[in-house]
Amino acid sequence: MARISVVTGASGGVGRATARALAARGDAVALLARGEEGLAGAAEDVRAAGGVPLPIEVDVADFAAVDAAAERVEKELGPIDLWVNDAFSSVFAPFTEIDMDEFRRTTEVSYLGYVYGTRAALTRMLPRDRGTIVQVGSALAYRGIPLQSAYCGAKHAIQGFHESLRVELLHDRSNVHVTMVQLPAVNTPQFGWVLSRLPRRAQPVPPIYQPEVAARAVLYAADHPARREYWVGGSTAATLLANAVAPGILDRYLARTGYRGQQTDRRRDPDQPANLWRPADGRTGRDEGAHGDFDSRATSRSAQLWASQHHGAVAAGAAALLAGAGWALARRR
Repeated sequence: MARISVVTGASGGVGRATARALAARGDAVALLARGEEGLAGAAEDVRAAGGVPLPIEVDVADFAAVDAAAERVEKELGPIDLWVNDAFSSVFAPFTEIDMDEFRRTTEVSYLGYVYGTRAALTRMLPRDRGTIVQVGSALAYRGIPLQSAYCGAKHAIQGFHESLRVELLHDRSNVHVTMVQLPAVNTPQFGWVLSRLPRRAQPVPPIYQPEVAARAVLYAADHPARREYWVGGSTAATLLANAVAPGILDRYLARTGYRGQQTDRRRDPDQPANLWRPADGRTGRDEGAHGDFDSRATSRSAQLWASQHHGAVAAGAAALLAGAGWALARRR
């Protein structure tokens, strides 16, 4: 029997790659997003991969619309087993150059969109006492960087919301699970459609990973939701550890490198479409797909993802190495 999965932000990037991966294992996939072209392309991807698509045009910042979408999914596909929150939008600019309406809109989409999706899923999962919710997060849920104050604020908020909800579900001994996947920089179309006031074109901070790496992490988390979170990419692990140990030093490092590292050498196109208020594909008339413009610089593998998935084996290996080193030291004495 096919599992019923819902993916928000399914028209592009990580959401698109995740929908494709879910379909490849036979899931029926409800695709929630705003852009018509992107939704049509995502639906075709799901069909081609062997899944059953249900594209639904919805703005995740509207709770009534999200809840109605969830109701439609259950009527047309069946009870929801998995809900993946991934939809977002943002602004690339110093905080003082972001209009407050833009900051509010980013928060409504990128944070409250997760809250609304989670509530719609729980309304249906809790009475059945089963189901999984995966929050697609970021290393920026722990570590803020310059030029992305609105996005970092939303990701920090999701992290706090996730932890609070997880504890409540544990208290209730619920069989509904929530987990979170913390991502590194990913090669998605967002760098060509997020509202930007930077002088040069925005780019992900290297190392850059392909969206399929993120999708594999989401699927693994969905199948192993007892873990509170998963880290993807060595850069994510390094950032979170550095922030825990020496946040002040990291502040100064990012002050020196954060502006330059998030921009290419190319001037930004002043007519670049922005998806903050309406879908970017409505202006371009094309489906952008899952990948951005950085394929030549992106990797399709993550050793850290494997380590996060196999932390028990990693810990055992580390213990064995330490024991071996201790035995060798004792022999020398």
